[in-house]
Amino acid sequence: MVEGLPPNGAVARAAAGHHWQHQEFMTADLVDLMARLLTDFRNANRAEKAPMAPYPDPVWRPGQPSKKQQKKKARREAAEARAGYMRIVAQVTPQHAERG
Repeated sequence: MVEGLPPNGAVARAAAGHHWQHQEFMTADLVDLMARLLTDFRNANRAEKAPMAPYPDPVWRPGQPSKKQQKKKARREAAEARAGYMRIVAQVTPQHAERG
């Protein structure tokens, strides 16, 4: 019964966790390749003293966190690290030993 369902239907999207099909992944790969080739061309034809341009970031794909999600995760990890540091400091400072 499930074999006849369309590859871009709701069941397929739910199973994959995203709506992208092979075509979208190939397009993203082509965009990344063209951006790298353009950067290579510009670097090969730049002025001698001009700095080399860095490669651009790849196009986002499903399953990769967005820039906003990456920043949020970094802030959360920094807050957790700071809280752990503060717990250690509280345990080894003389004020804590007097209370305990």
